Amino acid sequence: MSPQTSDLRARAVDKKSYNLEELAARAKVIRRHIIRMISEAGSGHPGGSLSMVELLVALFFHTLHHRPGEPDWPDRDRFLLSKGHGCPALYSVLAEAGYLPVEELMNLRKLGSPLQGHPDRRLLPLLEASTGSLGQGLSIAVGLALGARLDKRSCRTCVIIGDGESEEGQVWEAVMFAAHQKVDNLTAIVDCNGIQLDGFTRDILDMEPIVPKWKSFGWHVQEIDGHDFGQIFAALKKAASTQGRPSVILARTVKGKGVSFMENNPAFHGKAPSKEETEKALQELS
Repeated sequence: MSPQTSDLRARAVDKKSYNLEELAARAKVIRRHIIRMISEAGSGHPGGSLSMVELLVALFFHTLHHRPGEPDWPDRDRFLLSKGHGCPALYSVLAEAGYLPVEELMNLRKLGSPLQGHPDRRLLPLLEASTGSLGQGLSIAVGLALGARLDKRSCRTCVIIGDGESEEGQVWEAVMFAAHQKVDNLTAIVDCNGIQLDGFTRDILDMEPIVPKWKSFGWHVQEIDGHDFGQIFAALKKAASTQGRPSVILARTVKGKGVSFMENNPAFHGKAPSKEETEKALQELS
C-alpha cells in the first residue's frame, strides 16, 4: 500500500475535508483495485465498475452520512448498488472507506469469500441488501426510504441503477410508485454509460430520450457528467433539498473509464483483462 493510499484511508471518516485533487487520487486508486481484483479472479465486470467510480467516491467520501466503525448506525444514509455486477467498484470503495481490509479485495469471487460476484448481504452484513438481480434495486430503495419516513428518521436512501437495467419493467413500476408516494428522501442515480451485456443500449432497447421519461413520471430530474465531482456534488445537494417528490440524477459516464482499450468497448462488460492487458491498464492508471 502506497503512503498516499494509507493517508487517504486514514482520513476516510473525515469526509468533508477532501479537496477535488484528493478525491481524484482516490478514484485512481480505486480503479487500480478494480483492475487487479478482476484480473486475479479471472472473471468479473470491469466496464460498468470503472464507469461509476466518481459517483461512489462522491457518495462515500463527501455526501453520505455513515460510520465505518459502526456500519449498523441507525441514522446512517442507506446505499444500494442495484447494478450488482459492478460490485468490484463498491467493494473497493468500502475497503478504502475502512469497512474492509484492502487485502480482502483479492479474494473477489473466490469460494468462501464474502466478496461474491454480486453483493450478498448474508456474507457481507454491512450491505443494505443483496442485489444484482437486475430491476429490483430501486424497489428495495423505495421501501427503505419509506421505512425511514415512517420511523421519522432524517436519513436518505440512494441507489445506483444501470441504463441497461432500466429496460426492466419493475424499474418503472418503482418509479411510478415512488412519485405517487412523494418519497422525497430518495435519490436514484442512473449510470448512463450506454453499454450493456450484448452491446450498445441504443441498439438493443434505446432508452432515449431518458430525461423526459423520468420527468413524465413526476420525478425531479438532473442530467450531469458522471465523472465531474463538482457536478456530482451539486446534483446530490439539489436532490437532498428537493421536497415533495423523489430525485433522479442521470449521470452520463464512459464505460471502462480510465483504461483506453476498455473505454466504450462492449467486450469488457463482463470480461477479465489478460495479464498483458492488466499490466497496460495499471500503467495507464499509475
